[in-house]
Amino acid sequence: MSFSIKKITPEFDKDIQATIDGKTKPLGALGQLEDTAKIIARVQLSIAKNNKKSLSVNKPNLFIFAGDHGVAAEGVSIAPSEVTSQMVANFAKGGAAINVFCKQLGWQLNVVDAGILSPAKSYVGVIDQRLGQITEPLNVSPAMSQEQVELGFEKAATLIQSTHENGCNIVAFGEMGIGNTTSASAIMSALMNIPAIESVGRGTGISDDVVKRKQQVIEQALILHQDNLSNAKEILACLGGFEIVQITAAMLASAEKQMIIVVDGFICTAAAMLAIELNENVKDYMIFAHCSGEQGHQKMLDYLNVKPLLNLGLRLGEGTGAALALPLIQASAAFYNDMASFAQAEVTDVTDANASSVVD
Repeated sequence: MSFSIKKITPEFDKDIQATIDGKTKPLGALGQLEDTAKIIARVQLSIAKNNKKSLSVNKPNLFIFAGDHGVAAEGVSIAPSEVTSQMVANFAKGGAAINVFCKQLGWQLNVVDAGILSPAKSYVGVIDQRLGQITEPLNVSPAMSQEQVELGFEKAATLIQSTHENGCNIVAFGEMGIGNTTSASAIMSALMNIPAIESVGRGTGISDDVVKRKQQVIEQALILHQDNLSNAKEILACLGGFEIVQITAAMLASAEKQMIIVVDGFICTAAAMLAIELNENVKDYMIFAHCSGEQGHQKMLDYLNVKPLLNLGLRLGEGTGAALALPLIQASAAFYNDMASFAQAEVTDVTDANASSVVD
């Protein structure tokens, strides 16, 4: 399955910059809020095909995709795989950090069983998009088949289609899956062509011995699959997780629908890297929410040449960083829409070196 994603052109860039620079403030004084407003404006003006002045953040939806990883049995995590299912139950009951933040900030939270040990059918509100029960250990075999990858793409695209039809124009993604930082680190190493020592961090807080084990497992996987890592879908099949597959596809499907994509932390950025590898136009729709405490995340962001909105030392996952970025995104749209220009406010244009009187 492939996605047709519109390339955002610079057609309205001058008008967007003029609108931002014309507000009653020194040039660039709102910092990254201005950069964020530009991303939203470039997407939404491109959709409208005219230089409209109003940006919108409509019905924000955050999806947590949960999946279990066979590599967890290789001693790469502090927790057993059973914790994935337990946390999905916690999400369903409203008890996790992401539930609290979504309720506080106005996200519609959606929990997706992408393939966990204990099917989540008994949990109210959990969406069943299972690709299996658990992936294979990536250091001894491919994590999944290409057929499972394609099925995950189809399921994710259908989910985003439904969300878009309900009026949503901004989405964020989170994840839950014991062992998924190992998968994300392996994906990072494969895409950036770097050794595991540069991509592996402590995840949820593992010891030095477990870090070394994690590095060994990833190096085994990279050697095992070295002839089958030439494109993003092969990387997903060999090194990915059921949740990472569906996040990657959901990002592509969201961009196809010209929705704003809020990228969370380390695992979701691995999915974003894969999505960009499959279709570079998807990057035009992305806002990177935060830099996590996972040591490889800043390297990922540098590789993509992007600057995150927040740096709070978060390393929880679940989409928490993306959730916390929403007020800043809303503020970016609000100042673009509602802040007076120098002319409207009859304030001297401080951006004009020759200004000596109130603008007419």
